[in-house]
Amino acid sequence: MKVHIEDLTRVFGDGDGATVAVDGIDLTIDDGEFVTLVGPSGCGKTTTLRCVAGLDRPTGGRIRFGDRDVTDRPPQQRNVALLFQDIALYPHMSVRDNMAYGLKIAGFSREERYRKVEDAAGLLQITDQLDKSPADLSGGQQQRVALGRSLVRDPAVFLFDEPMSDLDAKLKRELRPVVEQVTDRIGCPVLYVTHDQEEAMTMSDRVAVMNDGEIEQVGGPKRVYDDPRTEFVASFIGQPTTQFFDGRVADRGGEARVRIGDYEYPISRSAATLEGYLGESVRVGIRPQHLGVVRGVDGNVPATHLLDEPLGDVTHSFFETEFGEVTVVTGADFEGNREEYGIVIDPEEVMLFDPDTGVQIGTATAARV
Repeated sequence: MKVHIEDLTRVFGDGDGATVAVDGIDLTIDDGEFVTLVGPSGCGKTTTLRCVAGLDRPTGGRIRFGDRDVTDRPPQQRNVALLFQDIALYPHMSVRDNMAYGLKIAGFSREERYRKVEDAAGLLQITDQLDKSPADLSGGQQQRVALGRSLVRDPAVFLFDEPMSDLDAKLKRELRPVVEQVTDRIGCPVLYVTHDQEEAMTMSDRVAVMNDGEIEQVGGPKRVYDDPRTEFVASFIGQPTTQFFDGRVADRGGEARVRIGDYEYPISRSAATLEGYLGESVRVGIRPQHLGVVRGVDGNVPATHLLDEPLGDVTHSFFETEFGEVTVVTGADFEGNREEYGIVIDPEEVMLFDPDTGVQIGTATAARV
């Protein structure tokens, strides 16, 4: 079964005070596929999930589970499992009964529902917690119980709304593979909502980056990172964030070059592919991983070291330049000591964006208008 979201729109309020939370998005989630909606707060990702769950009614568009139109159906007729940020376990019930409660309401026998709970608890590694109260569990264990409660129901669609946002970084790293194992076992379409790009990149088959009620790009995590469709996607996906500069494209005998201030760099595309942009202003993007630091200027951008953030395997180093503050990913042993350096730009990794539309030039429909 596939989930089809077609021209989905959700508007809150009327007239001049109306707010468009979701603006005509399209998305298909294949059977067994893990798709993540990622974006900043207020971009429309949770509203989209609530429409899929049946907790919110779309203003326009359709939602289909396979061939079944569920747009106007209530949640109980959709067979979805929904895991919220708020775990909401019953405090007066044991872990076993919390996980089995949905099956009890559905009419399963005691023997059958406890058998399903034992199977799920084994997968989630919480078999030894089944007779405990939720209050006796850690945050990560409580999340496993909530996952197990959904797992035993064998849902048609699995929905997650920022389930790990209250957990610390260590617990998140421990829980991510558990979520992947559980959803793989269920084998149904999965829609996961988060603002945490690390969750999105590590867990997903595909990532849908949302901004201001629209989906800006859908693709595999590596494709979205390596080839962002828009300036927003380039800035949102990746840590540290992509560095942007104002530039201008030039043609030097058929070779395209980009000029940033007084510095000019060859770029890995022919001038013919940039027709309409030659001599025009562009936005130049490059990830901090593709910037280097050298002693002395020698034609590179002069930079004054500000501070370092050692992260173990790498260091995030901050410099002041004529173009503003620039972040560079340096080696684990780098110490800038507030000295003078030159910033090296790898021209093979330069990205160009249309300054009006924000679309990356040469990879999408960035027609000059």
